[in-house]
Amino acid sequence: MLTSIHHPASQPSESKSTLIMLHGRGADEHDLFGLKNQLDPRLEIYSLRAPFEFEWGGYAWFDLFDDGTVDEKSFIQSQNEIIGFIQTVKTDTLFLLGFSMGAIMSYSIALTHPGICSGILALSGFAPEQLEKEYKLRELQDLKIFVSHGVNDPVIPISSARSTKTMLDKSNAIVEYREYQMAHQINDNCLSDMASWVKKSL
Repeated sequence: MLTSIHHPASQPSESKSTLIMLHGRGADEHDLFGLKNQLDPRLEIYSLRAPFEFEWGGYAWFDLFDDGTVDEKSFIQSQNEIIGFIQTVKTDTLFLLGFSMGAIMSYSIALTHPGICSGILALSGFAPEQLEKEYKLRELQDLKIFVSHGVNDPVIPISSARSTKTMLDKSNAIVEYREYQMAHQINDNCLSDMASWVKKSL
Protein backbone atom coordinates (compact mmCIF):
# COMPACT_ATOMS: atom_id res chain seq x y z
CA MET A 1 0.00 0.00 0.00
CA LEU A 2 1.29 3.45 -0.89
CA THR A 3 2.23 5.78 1.94
CA SER A 4 -0.27 8.64 2.19
CA ILE A 5 -1.37 11.58 4.29
CA HIS A 6 -4.99 12.60 4.73
CA HIS A 7 -6.92 15.85 5.08
CA PRO A 8 -10.65 15.42 5.90
CA ALA A 9 -13.19 17.74 4.34
CA SER A 10 -13.62 20.84 6.49
CA GLN A 11 -17.15 21.32 5.16
CA PRO A 12 -18.49 17.81 4.52
CA SER A 13 -21.50 17.50 2.24
CA GLU A 14 -24.00 14.71 1.61
CA SER A 15 -22.25 13.93 -1.67
CA LYS A 16 -18.68 12.98 -0.81
CA SER A 17 -15.88 14.40 -2.98
CA THR A 18 -12.27 13.25 -2.86
CA LEU A 19 -9.02 14.55 -4.36
CA ILE A 20 -5.88 12.42 -4.64
CA MET A 21 -2.56 14.28 -5.05
CA LEU A 22 0.37 12.81 -6.99
CA HIS A 23 3.69 14.66 -6.55
CA GLY A 24 6.52 15.19 -9.02
CA ARG A 25 9.92 13.53 -9.26
CA GLY A 26 12.19 14.08 -6.26
CA ALA A 27 9.36 15.17 -3.98
CA ASP A 28 7.13 13.30 -1.54
CA GLU A 29 3.60 13.24 -0.17
CA HIS A 30 4.07 16.57 1.62
CA ASP A 31 4.97 18.51 -1.54
CA LEU A 32 1.45 19.31 -2.83
CA PHE A 33 -0.31 18.89 0.50
CA GLY A 34 0.12 22.57 1.32
CA LEU A 35 -2.45 23.35 -1.39
CA LYS A 36 -5.20 21.72 0.64
CA ASN A 37 -6.43 24.92 2.28
CA GLN A 38 -6.59 26.69 -1.11
CA LEU A 39 -9.03 24.15 -2.54
CA ASP A 40 -12.74 23.58 -2.00
CA PRO A 41 -13.49 22.78 1.66
CA ARG A 42 -15.87 20.01 0.60
CA LEU A 43 -12.91 17.93 -0.60
CA GLU A 44 -11.44 15.06 1.33
CA ILE A 45 -7.79 14.97 0.26
CA TYR A 46 -5.19 12.23 0.14
CA SER A 47 -1.60 12.86 -0.91
CA LEU A 48 0.37 9.79 -1.97
CA ARG A 49 4.10 9.03 -1.91
CA ALA A 50 5.59 7.45 -5.03
CA PRO A 51 7.02 3.94 -4.44
CA PHE A 52 10.55 4.41 -5.85
CA GLU A 53 13.36 6.33 -4.18
CA PHE A 54 14.89 8.95 -6.47
CA GLU A 55 18.69 8.99 -6.65
CA TRP A 56 18.89 12.72 -5.85
CA GLY A 57 16.43 12.52 -2.96
CA GLY A 58 12.70 12.17 -2.61
CA TYR A 59 10.66 9.70 -4.61
CA ALA A 60 9.61 8.95 -8.18
CA TRP A 61 6.71 7.15 -9.85
CA PHE A 62 8.86 5.72 -12.66
CA ASP A 63 12.04 6.24 -14.66
CA LEU A 64 11.67 9.03 -17.23
CA PHE A 65 14.19 9.05 -20.05
CA ASP A 66 15.71 12.12 -21.71
CA ASP A 67 13.65 11.62 -24.87
CA GLY A 68 10.40 11.86 -22.90
CA THR A 69 9.65 8.14 -22.93
CA VAL A 70 8.87 6.26 -19.75
CA ASP A 71 10.13 2.99 -18.33
CA GLU A 72 6.99 0.93 -18.74
CA LYS A 73 7.77 -1.62 -15.99
CA SER A 74 8.01 0.95 -13.17
CA PHE A 75 5.25 3.03 -14.77
CA ILE A 76 2.78 0.15 -14.80
CA GLN A 77 3.70 -0.81 -11.22
CA SER A 78 2.95 2.70 -9.97
CA GLN A 79 -0.22 2.92 -12.03
CA ASN A 80 -1.48 -0.33 -10.53
CA GLU A 81 -0.62 0.78 -6.99
CA ILE A 82 -2.46 4.09 -7.44
CA ILE A 83 -5.49 2.29 -8.86
CA GLY A 84 -5.36 -0.08 -5.91
CA PHE A 85 -5.42 2.91 -3.56
CA ILE A 86 -8.32 4.50 -5.48
CA GLN A 87 -10.32 1.30 -5.02
CA THR A 88 -10.05 1.64 -1.23
CA VAL A 89 -11.57 5.14 -1.24
CA LYS A 90 -15.32 5.33 -0.75
CA THR A 91 -16.49 8.49 -2.49
CA ASP A 92 -19.09 9.84 -4.91
CA THR A 93 -16.75 12.08 -6.90
CA LEU A 94 -13.01 11.54 -7.36
CA PHE A 95 -10.36 13.84 -8.81
CA LEU A 96 -6.65 13.28 -9.39
CA LEU A 97 -4.26 16.21 -9.08
CA GLY A 98 -0.79 15.58 -10.43
CA PHE A 99 2.25 17.80 -10.86
CA SER A 100 4.94 16.96 -13.44
CA MET A 101 5.54 13.21 -13.13
CA GLY A 102 2.35 13.03 -11.06
CA ALA A 103 0.48 14.68 -13.95
CA ILE A 104 1.82 12.01 -16.32
CA MET A 105 0.45 9.34 -13.96
CA SER A 106 -2.90 11.15 -13.71
CA TYR A 107 -3.25 11.29 -17.48
CA SER A 108 -2.41 7.63 -17.90
CA ILE A 109 -4.86 6.41 -15.27
CA ALA A 110 -7.74 8.60 -16.46
CA LEU A 111 -7.21 7.95 -20.18
CA THR A 112 -6.85 4.18 -19.87
CA HIS A 113 -9.56 3.61 -17.24
CA PRO A 114 -12.67 5.59 -18.24
CA GLY A 115 -14.95 6.17 -15.26
CA ILE A 116 -12.29 5.63 -12.60
CA CYS A 117 -12.39 9.34 -11.79
CA SER A 118 -14.55 12.36 -12.55
CA GLY A 119 -11.68 14.62 -13.48
CA ILE A 120 -7.96 15.33 -13.33
CA LEU A 121 -5.80 18.38 -12.83
CA ALA A 122 -2.67 17.86 -14.91
CA LEU A 123 -0.10 20.47 -13.92
CA SER A 124 3.17 20.84 -15.85
CA GLY A 125 2.99 17.37 -17.37
CA PHE A 126 1.99 15.47 -20.51
CA ALA A 127 0.38 12.25 -21.69
CA PRO A 128 3.13 9.98 -23.05
CA GLU A 129 2.69 9.31 -26.77
CA GLN A 130 4.23 5.84 -26.40
CA LEU A 131 1.13 4.80 -24.41
CA GLU A 132 -1.40 6.40 -26.76
CA LYS A 133 -2.45 3.00 -28.12
CA GLU A 134 -3.82 2.27 -24.65
CA TYR A 135 -5.83 5.49 -24.34
CA LYS A 136 -9.60 5.15 -24.70
CA LEU A 137 -10.20 8.66 -25.96
CA ARG A 138 -13.72 8.01 -27.27
CA GLU A 139 -14.90 6.72 -23.90
CA LEU A 140 -14.08 9.86 -21.91
CA GLN A 141 -17.26 11.85 -22.43
CA ASP A 142 -17.77 12.42 -18.69
CA LEU A 143 -14.12 13.19 -17.88
CA LYS A 144 -13.16 16.75 -16.96
CA ILE A 145 -9.54 17.80 -17.43
CA PHE A 146 -7.77 20.94 -16.22
CA VAL A 147 -4.39 21.43 -17.87
CA SER A 148 -1.84 24.05 -16.81
CA HIS A 149 1.69 24.61 -18.08
CA GLY A 150 4.31 27.33 -17.93
CA VAL A 151 5.46 28.75 -21.25
CA ASN A 152 8.95 29.07 -19.74
CA ASP A 153 9.09 25.53 -18.30
CA PRO A 154 12.73 24.31 -18.58
CA VAL A 155 11.92 20.78 -17.34
CA ILE A 156 8.96 19.74 -19.51
CA PRO A 157 8.69 22.07 -22.50
CA ILE A 158 5.40 23.76 -23.35
CA SER A 159 5.43 21.83 -26.65
CA SER A 160 4.72 18.63 -24.70
CA ALA A 161 1.58 20.13 -23.17
CA ARG A 162 0.46 21.44 -26.55
CA SER A 163 0.93 18.01 -28.14
CA THR A 164 -1.18 16.47 -25.39
CA LYS A 165 -3.84 19.14 -25.94
CA THR A 166 -3.94 18.24 -29.65
CA MET A 167 -4.45 14.59 -28.72
CA LEU A 168 -7.18 15.44 -26.19
CA ASP A 169 -9.00 17.45 -28.87
CA LYS A 170 -9.72 14.07 -30.50
CA SER A 171 -11.37 12.78 -27.33
CA ASN A 172 -14.77 13.37 -25.77
CA ALA A 173 -13.28 14.77 -22.56
CA ILE A 174 -14.14 18.28 -21.36
CA VAL A 175 -10.78 20.06 -21.38
CA GLU A 176 -9.81 23.42 -19.91
CA TYR A 177 -6.30 24.22 -21.14
CA ARG A 178 -4.29 27.13 -19.76
CA GLU A 179 -0.77 28.45 -20.26
CA TYR A 180 0.93 30.77 -17.79
CA GLN A 181 3.97 33.03 -17.70
CA MET A 182 5.83 30.73 -15.34
CA ALA A 183 8.47 27.99 -15.24
CA HIS A 184 8.02 24.47 -13.82
CA GLN A 185 5.75 25.53 -10.99
CA ILE A 186 2.28 26.49 -9.80
CA ASN A 187 1.95 30.27 -9.59
CA ASP A 188 -0.84 32.29 -7.96
CA ASN A 189 -2.83 32.69 -11.18
CA CYS A 190 -2.67 28.97 -11.84
CA LEU A 191 -3.70 28.15 -8.27
CA SER A 192 -6.66 30.52 -8.49
CA ASP A 193 -7.83 28.97 -11.76
CA MET A 194 -7.39 25.47 -10.34
CA ALA A 195 -9.49 26.31 -7.29
CA SER A 196 -12.24 27.81 -9.45
CA TRP A 197 -12.23 24.78 -11.77
CA VAL A 198 -12.55 22.36 -8.84
CA LYS A 199 -15.39 24.37 -7.30
CA LYS A 200 -17.44 24.40 -10.49
CA SER A 201 -16.64 20.73 -11.20
CA LEU A 202 -18.01 19.40 -7.90
